[in-house]
Amino acid sequence: MKPSSVIGRFAPSPTGDLHFGSLVAAVGSYLEAKHTGGKWLLRIEDIDPPREVPGSSARIIADLARLGMHPDGPVLYQSNRLEDYQFYLQRLLESGLAYPCACSRRDLPTSGIYPGTCRNGIENGKKPRSVRFRHSENDCGFDDILRGRQEESPAGGTGDFVVRRADGLIAYQLAVIVDDYFQGITQVVRGADLLDSTFRQLRLQNALHFQPPEYMHLPIVLSEDGRKLGKRFDADPVRHENPAIAVAQALGFLGQNPPRDLSLSALWDWAMRHWDRSNICSQQA
Repeated sequence: MKPSSVIGRFAPSPTGDLHFGSLVAAVGSYLEAKHTGGKWLLRIEDIDPPREVPGSSARIIADLARLGMHPDGPVLYQSNRLEDYQFYLQRLLESGLAYPCACSRRDLPTSGIYPGTCRNGIENGKKPRSVRFRHSENDCGFDDILRGRQEESPAGGTGDFVVRRADGLIAYQLAVIVDDYFQGITQVVRGADLLDSTFRQLRLQNALHFQPPEYMHLPIVLSEDGRKLGKRFDADPVRHENPAIAVAQALGFLGQNPPRDLSLSALWDWAMRHWDRSNICSQQA
């Protein structure tokens, strides 16, 4: 296998244990990078303390190792990178591409699209709460590896979005693009629930002159009642099955059909040789 220039990553938030939905994203990102000899990195997105579950980071890392996925480098923790986020936030503010905002959630319209209330300054008597990115009026688009061309018009977006929250925490949209740039990520493979976020991240990357990675948005794993499978569901193969069965089920969801009853190491050997993204069900996607 020839070395590849692909650098992929898996970036879970430590808000609970690894579950089948996140395992599918981990397996997809791992194989997209590794089957051509690329690198796969692991990042723990721990910049939202109110939502974090104690011990979750360590358990996610341990589960990935138990399932046969080991990163090609040290684990990066976002909580160690706050100075970098502040640096790029300040750059956006100084360039006029971000601005202080005094609005609370109660001030937002039911559409969820920010109307630009504080774009030209905060009203007298009000104090800044958050910082928003100044959303451009240009269309935004990218070619998804799996889904093809994706477009967002300004009318279809969220308007000016938050890059620093009212509680002082850096928002996900800014932190993730700074870290992808820092780690040299060339390919982001993740669930389709983050497709809308990709447009915001592309706008930030363009504003900061970062080269965007390629994006691939995988089908979302749903429960029997049609809800997104999350960390609150108990019947999860990550916790209740042996590692080879859990990985085989993730591969099956992604349209790969491994032989039955392989050991974990043999299963990964097979997956590396036979990974084919074109087998991912387009209807699921």
